[in-house]
Amino acid sequence: MSVNITFLGGAGTVTGSKYLVQHDGKHVLVDCGLFQGYKQLRLRNWTPLPIAPNQIDAVLLTHAHLDHSGYLPLLVKEGFSGHVHASRGTRDLCKILLPDSGHIQEEDAAFANRHAFSKHAPALPLYTRQDALDALPHIKAVDYDKVITPLPGWKTTFRPAGHILGASSILLEVAGRRILFSGDLGRP
Repeated sequence: MSVNITFLGGAGTVTGSKYLVQHDGKHVLVDCGLFQGYKQLRLRNWTPLPIAPNQIDAVLLTHAHLDHSGYLPLLVKEGFSGHVHASRGTRDLCKILLPDSGHIQEEDAAFANRHAFSKHAPALPLYTRQDALDALPHIKAVDYDKVITPLPGWKTTFRPAGHILGASSILLEVAGRRILFSGDLGRP
């Protein structure tokens, strides 16, 4: 059986990193990032994924920057119920960054409503602080250089990437294939 990778973000732009790996009816999402920057990019966060979140079996995060992890609260809100595997540093930073992102989403929506500049009435946040808090229990810390099995027949190894605290390159092995997701490398 083949292994397929679909680029859902991080292609043609540097934000919104999401890579869907499919094999034998199983789906693993590598990174779960927000599109950031210009309005046209940010609007892509509102477009549904081509797969229902409840059909995604696991998520692997390379690091905590929002362009790699910031879509996670929405993924959980829309039905994802599996585990999110990340280094300890990434998990710990997500505990700070994701609720803060939810708060900012709420503040932006409130500002848009106060000043009536949204096409939507009322303007809504992409997700809330509470949505982010609800996503955090899904994140499971993994050790570097230790092979884990996110799904039967799928092996994953996280290696230090040096970008920020907890940043990882992720080696995914499935169906005799080895795929390395570098994430962001080097110092910011």
